[in-house]
Amino acid sequence: MTIKALVFDAYGTLFDVQSVAGVTDRAFPGHGAAITQIWRLKQLEYTWLRALMDRYEDFWTVTRDSLDFTLRTLGLSAPPNLVWQIAEAYDALALYPEARAALEGLASHRLAIFSNGSPAMLKRLVAHAGIGELLETVISVDEIGVYKPDPRGYAHVEKRLGLAREEILFVSSNGFDIAGAKSHGFHVARIERVPADRLRCELETAATLDPALMFKALRMQPEQLGFQADATIAALTDLVSYVAALRQA
Repeated sequence: MTIKALVFDAYGTLFDVQSVAGVTDRAFPGHGAAITQIWRLKQLEYTWLRALMDRYEDFWTVTRDSLDFTLRTLGLSAPPNLVWQIAEAYDALALYPEARAALEGLASHRLAIFSNGSPAMLKRLVAHAGIGELLETVISVDEIGVYKPDPRGYAHVEKRLGLAREEILFVSSNGFDIAGAKSHGFHVARIERVPADRLRCELETAATLDPALMFKALRMQPEQLGFQADATIAALTDLVSYVAALRQA
């Protein structure tokens, strides 16, 4: 198999969406965990709802709207400037600890990001993490106005890179994105942030189903849609040996 490019999802794969928790808890002490999880769940849900309604708005609008929903639902109020500042946390998400080493180890390949993020959000995010020089390009769904997992998005990646789908290894930790990319025909590697056995252990021993644990159960496990990743990998750095093995297969 000839893999010529690796294409990474951004949110939850290279960048830790849970890293907004410090910002949300400082803004609303004691509510940070609930805000963080509901916000992310609703953020994804709004991309899917807008897709079904054929009412596309960019990811910054979706991010603001889902945060507004979260605060209203929890009975929390904030002036518009504070809401804006909280939303901007998505422009400064923490890079996963092994992400830079993985990108550097894969430098002999073409590397790209394909994300729901708006171009401006992704530009700020990549610049904040200091990984721009490691990437050939950053591709946003905003270029065609459809959210993942719409197959037109993955087809757009092929066009932007000038490659056939079988020449692309798509990397994500998000179940919906993995299913969408595999359905389209990409070779797909899943980054397993929360192993199933560890999740079951947490669920069995938890006194209550807190927001973070609920998020792990809903959004950090493979979806049962008939399209599974070709490989499940524990950390981004393991991609280096995985890609090498594909070359020799």
